[in-house]
Amino acid sequence: MLKRTFHLISLIALISVIAFSQVKLADNLTFKLNGTFNTWFQYQQNFWFGKGTYNDAYIVQMLRFRPEISYKNDVKIITRFDMAQGWWGVDNEPPLRKIYNVKSASLLFSNKDVHYLFHVDQAYLWFRIPELKTAFSVGRMQWLVGNRILIDNNYDGVQMDISIGNDVLKLGWAKVNEGVDALSDADSVASDYNNSWDARDADLYLVNYSKALKFGNTKLDLYAFYYIDRSTKDGNAYIPNLLDYKKVRFSPQITNLFGIGIAGSSKFGKLTLDYEVNYLKGKDKINNSGYGPTLDIDINNGDIDGGNIYLKCVYSASDKVKPGFIIGVGSGDPDGPWQGKGNVTKLRTAGFFYITEVWEDSIMPDEEGITPQGLGAPNVRGYRELENTIIGQANLNFNPVPDLSLFVSYSYIRANKPIYAWSSSGPNPNLSAKDLGWEVDFKADYKVHDGKVILTLRGGYFKPGRAAGYLINGTDEYKKAAWELKGEVWFNF
Repeated sequence: MLKRTFHLISLIALISVIAFSQVKLADNLTFKLNGTFNTWFQYQQNFWFGKGTYNDAYIVQMLRFRPEISYKNDVKIITRFDMAQGWWGVDNEPPLRKIYNVKSASLLFSNKDVHYLFHVDQAYLWFRIPELKTAFSVGRMQWLVGNRILIDNNYDGVQMDISIGNDVLKLGWAKVNEGVDALSDADSVASDYNNSWDARDADLYLVNYSKALKFGNTKLDLYAFYYIDRSTKDGNAYIPNLLDYKKVRFSPQITNLFGIGIAGSSKFGKLTLDYEVNYLKGKDKINNSGYGPTLDIDINNGDIDGGNIYLKCVYSASDKVKPGFIIGVGSGDPDGPWQGKGNVTKLRTAGFFYITEVWEDSIMPDEEGITPQGLGAPNVRGYRELENTIIGQANLNFNPVPDLSLFVSYSYIRANKPIYAWSSSGPNPNLSAKDLGWEVDFKADYKVHDGKVILTLRGGYFKPGRAAGYLINGTDEYKKAAWELKGEVWFNF
């Protein structure tokens, strides 16, 4: 611990000297530093709609640095790390789950280092070869497509960006999972702490073509990806079994997944559009006869498919008034979670796709977040992104003065396919609903010091329908509205 602390202090001192004294490292060698400091308080009520007590009030903070060392403009070392990240009142406690068989505050953050002083999110080498008009990135970096509906995570791998005129073709391969907590690639080894013994790997292959069009100042991304998880003989799939957090109940085990889609943005006069359409098809090769002790997995015929449609529209009526709307549709399971095809609407995300404050989650504790936010959190287990969802939202942005931005919205939400009531033994095929509910949200941002410091107050009120009760509690007995209030202080540098 002392050694780690010494290294941390040395690193901070080095960054401080370089950043604030602007010390020249060497000829053609430059250093750039940016980042953010974020503190927020959160008050959450009735996220289980009245089933038990849900009364959470807490404060969280995070200091994030993104240093970059470059040689000329051809080679860069880029990293991003978080410091002093954690709840107020929980001081650098290690995760206890693997040490003691008891429940603890750190249970949500096992294997994530979020209670420690230093946590690296990304670290990679970027370099380009001008003769090939190609840039390479090697290491741990961000992987995403479109509007962050399907893929948005940090993975270890290689990306290649090829310039084709004004367009860019991205090719990538990521090592998503090594199989078990070992280096072996055998299909049978000693079990690790997740009771996994198939050590074969999970990999992601990605292609993305970015193109700009003069028509409507349009920017398009056409993408496709293929994901394969070979470690299935032990009955576990990396998604969802080995994620170390809970997804929505009755989720398929993704062993193979192909995705294709198009995403873009366009501007026609005062009208701005963001949009995406995608389709997914794959396999769940694990033949399950049950749902697991906490109803994690789906029973299906081995085939999975699904997709999403997303449209966001903003009309700039004036510099101060901007009405808009959002329409989102995500596929559901038409056969129920006991037969037929399974439904899939994404590979894996970190929760940065945003529509509402309460129903559809914001930043999640899976990768980069630290607290549950929204009903899609692991302790509530609602839907995330557009899974089995039809949502329509009307909203309004209002800027009464240059440094103040106000936002309000109303969202109506239904399920695409029926959601079934459930008990500890599984779903009830005779009891289902589609009415998820409605939500009203607000957000106020006030900027000071040239916009570097942002003060935010935001919140939402979600009134559940019967289907929301079935989804989260297995019953519609509990009907209390879920609501949230959140205040934030940001400093971006």
